[in-house]
Amino acid sequence: MRILGINAVFHDPAAALVVDGRIVAAAEEERFSRRKHGKRPVPFSAWEQPEQAANWCLRQAGISPADLDAVAYSYDPSLVDHGLPGLDSTWEELRTTFARHAPGFLRTALPGLDPQIVRFVPHHVAHAASAGLAAPFDDCAVLTADGRGESISALAGQYRGGHLEVLATQLLPHSLGLMYEELTEHLGFHRSSDEYKVMALASYAKPLFLADFAELVRSTGDGHFEVGDTDWSRWAPRRAPDGRVEPEHAQLAASVQARLEEVLLDLARWLHRQTGQERLAMAGGVALNCVANTRLAAEGPFREVWVQPAAGDAGTALGAALELAAKEGEPRTTMTGADLGREWSDVDIEALLRTAAVEHERPVDVAEVAAAALARDETVGWFQGRSEFGPRALGHRSLLAHPGHAHNVERLNDIKGREQFRPVAPMVLAERAGELFGRGPLPSPYMLFVHDVAGEWQPRIPAAVHVDGTARAQTVDREREPLLARLLDSFAARTGLPAVVNTSFNTAGRPMVDSPVDALECFGASAIDVLVLGPFVVRRRGSRP
Repeated sequence: MRILGINAVFHDPAAALVVDGRIVAAAEEERFSRRKHGKRPVPFSAWEQPEQAANWCLRQAGISPADLDAVAYSYDPSLVDHGLPGLDSTWEELRTTFARHAPGFLRTALPGLDPQIVRFVPHHVAHAASAGLAAPFDDCAVLTADGRGESISALAGQYRGGHLEVLATQLLPHSLGLMYEELTEHLGFHRSSDEYKVMALASYAKPLFLADFAELVRSTGDGHFEVGDTDWSRWAPRRAPDGRVEPEHAQLAASVQARLEEVLLDLARWLHRQTGQERLAMAGGVALNCVANTRLAAEGPFREVWVQPAAGDAGTALGAALELAAKEGEPRTTMTGADLGREWSDVDIEALLRTAAVEHERPVDVAEVAAAALARDETVGWFQGRSEFGPRALGHRSLLAHPGHAHNVERLNDIKGREQFRPVAPMVLAERAGELFGRGPLPSPYMLFVHDVAGEWQPRIPAAVHVDGTARAQTVDREREPLLARLLDSFAARTGLPAVVNTSFNTAGRPMVDSPVDALECFGASAIDVLVLGPFVVRRRGSRP
């Protein structure tokens, strides 16, 4: 069966294509539209069909909309309870009306599509499928948590034989994701976008207000939780977006972060008792909280924890398609990498460089060239292969630097135009990760856990170490990523350091670069020293060969 998955209700519109149970392609609309998270001016910020992403997915497989057997839409408007407390009934009616008309909208976006093949998949079921059906193991427990779906904010269950058994769902208005979103906004950041900034800020303080949240945010012992009314101003004043970050802002972030971790641990322990499973798969926006993920892996009852790399709403496009495939009895194919997006041939890249009259070279091995530049403490924009699905740059659309110089944290944050409290992450070969990192699951190919940096390594790779002594490491598999492996080997031979620091190839407020044009524009508008674009190298004036 050829099944197209669609997410287009809240944010992060995306499309994914599953053919005969195999994941063929997945991409977020922001990589095409260049609007981060698919945001448009209010009130239509959440209502963007992933038209370009969907059409690209079909082209990738060489099929047309008329060839599809089903379209899986990751939201079921029939499940919305308009009487739930705390919901704006007018807004909900608009949202569900939009979703009910999705088949017609999709027929316009995908000419030739039969709207009768569009099937609604509950939002949290799509989240669950994106984790449980894509994970590198068979039967497992599954936990999802985010801001909200139709009428719920979390789901706990298990997969057996490819089928989901739901054991608990959490009704709105109680929501760990909405709680974190509201905190994000109170701290002067963009909700449904900047929650990772709050997680980073939390590392700069102790959770001094943790006791205050024990009753405000609590698990109920039966797979559910309650979130009380939180007046954040009791602990820290509302911060303007351009305002100073005060100690109490970090203390509030640390306190809420710690309480979130405790509640997730309670939910995981309950789920383990109910299922007896040894493995846990996770998705939903809350599952992008890598600090909480690490605590679940270290202190929770499950032997293994796997997190969907596109755990946010974009991943529901993939999950919805996988769920329909499983229901139709299609064979299950696990997710082996996040590189599911667009790529360009060497011929196309060279033609673009020539057309744009950009001086470039084609060395024998770009990995050696990049390693030499990094060893000289130059920054490198790295563009290779298919783009990543999800919010993490994993060595296909990355900005790289030398980890041995502490100033590279400030330098990369300046290049990207973002806050200086934000960390950058180390990239290391999987076979050497155990030398550098302690607590935290290894291997960690998707950068979704934090790891304690070994004491003897902290002064050697200071740019990779966050203020709390941790790093959000990405491990590189030598067989799957031979070019990246050569870069790391060459850099280690030159410097004695088996890691480089990696952050997403973009500037603040913009999506990660996706096309060669995006990469050239970002390179031209920022202080990156060297751009490696496929097999080609572009140097900023003054950069040495």
